[in-house]
Amino acid sequence: MEKPISLKPEHIRDEKVKVLQSVLPINDDEVVLGQYDGYRDDPTVPDNSNTPTFATVVLRIHNERWEGVPFIVKAGKALNSRKAEIRVQFKDVPGKKQGRNEFVIRLQPSEAMYMKLTVKQPGLEMSTVQSELDLSYGQRYHSVTIPEAYERLILDTIRGDQQHFVRRDELKAAWEIFTPLLHRIDDGELKPLPYKPGSRGPEAADELLAKAGYVQTHGYIWIPPTL
Repeated sequence: MEKPISLKPEHIRDEKVKVLQSVLPINDDEVVLGQYDGYRDDPTVPDNSNTPTFATVVLRIHNERWEGVPFIVKAGKALNSRKAEIRVQFKDVPGKKQGRNEFVIRLQPSEAMYMKLTVKQPGLEMSTVQSELDLSYGQRYHSVTIPEAYERLILDTIRGDQQHFVRRDELKAAWEIFTPLLHRIDDGELKPLPYKPGSRGPEAADELLAKAGYVQTHGYIWIPPTL
């Protein structure tokens, strides 16, 4: 969203609606659906169920700031990790092959913000390695009680602050993005691909990410710091 003219709830929600209304219709070629092996073994699930348990979708925002920048939304069940995060990947630096720099906002678990970047490895050798500048909330603010999401919303309700609540036109704009896709899934036009529980999802999803310009970093794992 663009910068609101003030921090009043209505001005913030106005900008959220504007950016949602700028999202282009979803292209079926930029959608990968999945269903993990064993999902239909549940006696409550029909044998011919077309219900996805995984999805990767590339969204395109048609405005001056975000034209040409892919927004990749990925969610699923029975994957190799359980987390919610926002990952901003920067473009390659000419001549650098170590891996792309990334700014990551980790929502859960282990709330944190960290910048993954390439640094010189300690020692006498002139070699580089991937590391991070890390702000882990549990370590930095260990003496502060961080409220759960619903605790904050309940407090906002008591205070009459609607900033974090979805307005009716925002909800409508969000559904207008995905409803056509959901109808095509219900009509059987899009089929979920099988994937193994504990994996990253269907291989086609990683292929879609690469096609959209995302480069996966192999060999680097962020480890939440301990007190």
